[in-house]
Amino acid sequence: REKLKEQYPLTCLEKVQVQESKIDGTRKYLFRLSDGNVIESVWMKYHHGNSVCISSQVGCRMGCRFCASTIGGLVRCLTPSEMLDQIYRIQEDTGERVSNLVVMGTGEPMDNYDNLVRFVRLLSSQEGLNISQRNITVSTCGIEKGLRELGESGLAYLAVSLHAPTQELRARIMPKAARWPLEDLLQALKSYPLKTRERITFEYLLLGGVNAFWPQFL
Repeated sequence: REKLKEQYPLTCLEKVQVQESKIDGTRKYLFRLSDGNVIESVWMKYHHGNSVCISSQVGCRMGCRFCASTIGGLVRCLTPSEMLDQIYRIQEDTGERVSNLVVMGTGEPMDNYDNLVRFVRLLSSQEGLNISQRNITVSTCGIEKGLRELGESGLAYLAVSLHAPTQELRARIMPKAARWPLEDLLQALKSYPLKTRERITFEYLLLGGVNAFWPQFL
């Protein structure tokens, strides 16, 4: 037991708080890790199945101006087991199976690429939760190396946080992501290998007076 304790730590997230929407039943979970850090996960119920949004890091170093996750910077990356246990704890709490997964919580998944890949392989394994890789989406603000490797692996769908129509504005609100020029990012996405009936999702957060300009008559 002492040897196991030293070499193979047991991952078991502690549920600290749950907030539930009165509109659609969506639940936001606050989990405490073994080292005392906390992360968030979200459970969403749809007619086609249950989706969970998980975190991949404690904090984030991307520095996006509109995101609270980056306020304290990056603390550390999550292990594959810590990513998996978010799903197990939510299934245990809801009593329902998760069929869809988005890596879109705290952290930049591509900044934790090796652990992300191991997590996806475990998640989609027949010996694991057996969630189809077609039901797994990874959201990124755009990291060249991770984007290229994920495309070559074919492990998950891709969602890209765009949030700006020009390089200048993107550099202002997403400073670290914009180190990879928007023109180069879009060119890489055009050559991104897609399977049959697969497509890339673009995410765009509307910020009034910043990246969303409404006609005066509205």
